[in-house]
Amino acid sequence: MGGRIPRAQARRPRRLGRPGHGADLDRGARVSAYAGDPACRSLGIALEEVAAGRARLRMRVTGEMLNGHGIAHGGYLFLLADAAFAYACNSRGRAALAQSAQVTFVRPAEAGDELVAEAVERVRHGRHGVYDVTVRGRGGEVVAEFRGQSVSVSAGSLAGGRPT
Repeated sequence: MGGRIPRAQARRPRRLGRPGHGADLDRGARVSAYAGDPACRSLGIALEEVAAGRARLRMRVTGEMLNGHGIAHGGYLFLLADAAFAYACNSRGRAALAQSAQVTFVRPAEAGDELVAEAVERVRHGRHGVYDVTVRGRGGEVVAEFRGQSVSVSAGSLAGGRPT
């Protein structure tokens, strides 16, 4: 064998966080990732933290996000959780997309509520990953629980060569 490192081990994926720390993205990398996310920007979703396998986003529920019952539409809650999932599963520098996802709505959110979605990687194996996201409202109460399964893809297979 000698001292040669096999080619598959020698390649190191580009990491979004500080190398070897799995820590929060530096400000420049966060700004760059967020700049490429018009859906989050248009809804005022703030990217607070991204680290290896983790992400935290924040969104204030506006009157335009309410459904006919006067509570936050589930689609907006799903979008917030899905965005946190997306940042977490792409945090290791390899392009990943949702393969499937499901959400459980636990309690309603109302206009003016500040929601925080925290995504955590549960497992990664090969090209696949499982991530849990908890969406919390006022007082830290759980509003929704989300589980997403990701699959890593080559950047060339995505629209325009970058994650969408």
